[in-house]
Amino acid sequence: MQNVSLQMIRSMKRRDDVKIETLILHSSWRFIGIKTFFFLVSLLWRIPAAVRRFHPDVILFSSMVTSGVLPAMIKKPGVPCVTINHGQDVTLPNPIYQWYVPKIFKNLQGVISVSSATRQASIDRGMAPDKGKALFNGFDSKTDRKLPAKQEAREILQKEFGVDLSNSKILLTVGRHVKRKGHEWFIREAFDKIKSDVIYLIVGDGPELNNIKLAKNSSEKSEKIILTGRLSLNTLHLCYSAADLFVMPNIPVKGDMEGFGIVLLEANRAGVPAVASDLEGIKDVIKQGVNGYRLPHGDATAFAEKIDYIIENNLDTLSESSKEYVMSTFTWDAVVENYVSYLKSVNE
Repeated sequence: MQNVSLQMIRSMKRRDDVKIETLILHSSWRFIGIKTFFFLVSLLWRIPAAVRRFHPDVILFSSMVTSGVLPAMIKKPGVPCVTINHGQDVTLPNPIYQWYVPKIFKNLQGVISVSSATRQASIDRGMAPDKGKALFNGFDSKTDRKLPAKQEAREILQKEFGVDLSNSKILLTVGRHVKRKGHEWFIREAFDKIKSDVIYLIVGDGPELNNIKLAKNSSEKSEKIILTGRLSLNTLHLCYSAADLFVMPNIPVKGDMEGFGIVLLEANRAGVPAVASDLEGIKDVIKQGVNGYRLPHGDATAFAEKIDYIIENNLDTLSESSKEYVMSTFTWDAVVENYVSYLKSVNE
């Protein structure tokens, strides 16, 4: 959410019709919970001070978490307040938080949900339908210059991971290791069914890591599965450049959801089409047969067969159309126009 917000701000600042003043927590992940708490408390007086100094037409919060200060403010800002919500900041399965969410909605004049699924989750939790709108996330197209050629990326990663990548197609998954991402399910149920010669790179870390390792060890092709851990941004870009297909095998988990799936756009930007579960925010990102395919979640045979089909038949065509589609539809400079239009409408 932090990276997405910063990219959006940079895009808005490039516009002549928008003037922005920001209140941002710049921090590493170390002690992030404590730092976030004190940042939120500071907003109780920093927002009123900024309103007096800057005279904004609208206040835009980057998530439900930051907009959560509104019910606690004795004196409201006096200008329309809008939040962006992303998924888990709406559905977090904590009883106290869920009790508080409707109070946040009551104090907002507008809500931007990053997907249709996130908007519906907001309505289910007390948001008036006419108060919110689904507007998709974008990505920073300027990172294109950081993407090396596929062969160059493969050669570098071969040395990095100590594995031969020259003759195999590369499947890539990027994301925090949590249950809803479906990493363990895909390895246990689908990976061994794939007939093509593939190597599966899984980038990230998280609480499901041990279960993913156990699944890898039980696979008939365990040597073809590489758990990279968390990577530097440069190495992550190498993975996108080297990959042939992006896999996002999400499974439904109560109280958790895929709000949008920004990693899908990052993969498509590198010319990597996606095979993903037809769930939640993923529905708004993948256009069938254009930048990938959405498949029924939990259908291991469908995942394996679709991966084999793409590799054997239309990988080059799909790779090309994937990049063209996201570059014309999801760059921040294109997407932010909808954000600005919505914010203007809230202020009218």
